[in-house]
Amino acid sequence: MGHVECDNVMDEPGPPPPGLGAAKMPVVPSVAPAIELLPEPDGGRRFTMDGRVRLGDVDRNGRMRLDATARLLQDVATDDASDAGLDRRFGWLVRRSLIETRVAATIGEPLVVATWCAGTGRSWAERRTRITGERGAAIDAVSLWVQIDIESGRPTRLASDFVDVYGPTAGGRTVTARLALPAPGAESRSESGWTIRRTDLDPFGHVNNAATWAFLEEVARLDETSRVGRAEMEYLQPVEPGDAGIDMVVERADSSTTAWLVTASTTLAAARWSGSFSAG
Repeated sequence: MGHVECDNVMDEPGPPPPGLGAAKMPVVPSVAPAIELLPEPDGGRRFTMDGRVRLGDVDRNGRMRLDATARLLQDVATDDASDAGLDRRFGWLVRRSLIETRVAATIGEPLVVATWCAGTGRSWAERRTRITGERGAAIDAVSLWVQIDIESGRPTRLASDFVDVYGPTAGGRTVTARLALPAPGAESRSESGWTIRRTDLDPFGHVNNAATWAFLEEVARLDETSRVGRAEMEYLQPVEPGDAGIDMVVERADSSTTAWLVTASTTLAAARWSGSFSAG
């Protein structure tokens, strides 16, 4: 999957899509997306798949990288939608993801990846994912996915088949499409350029959402850490091969690194690594 242009995404969730009201779900106030790691619900749809940490997924210390984790999130979401028989006229693009690692997955470790819907909006849905491993890997994630019309590439109201399948799991919880990370500030500094590789591109002609995590890996030097912490990524504009002069702009603090992919005229993506997090 690639990215969706933020100008095409409306922030207000609007009324619930057809079908949700008919189920008489309780509607709670809208909240910012992909910032809470909500517990697994008691009922509704939950999809799981098996995985294994491969050589191409790990850093020089044998621990799974963020881009490999993001590929798992992408794969389980795709497999879940296929298993549910959703209308293939629509595609899904990631707008924001949060990945929290409590125990890093290691090379060769068998994994179980579980996913479920945690909220909906006008044209988007929040997806929770949990990754556990036989050696103790413990990774939680949440992402905001925007439904698009494949022909036009524009966001479209959630289809009724999606609401029928995932509405009960979301339980009436609504989310906005607003983002959380700041723009570059006075303390931000350009550290180096960023080169788009042909292998980063997806069928939309954009840098794949998982491949974008590589720039946070680079600026936060995560192979020098335990990888225990919280990572965030927001996709502001498509990163395309025609983009010239992409820089990695960075702002460092004691326990966090915030970074942006920027051109002379726009910010393409924002990311943050925090080496510690609340256990709540």
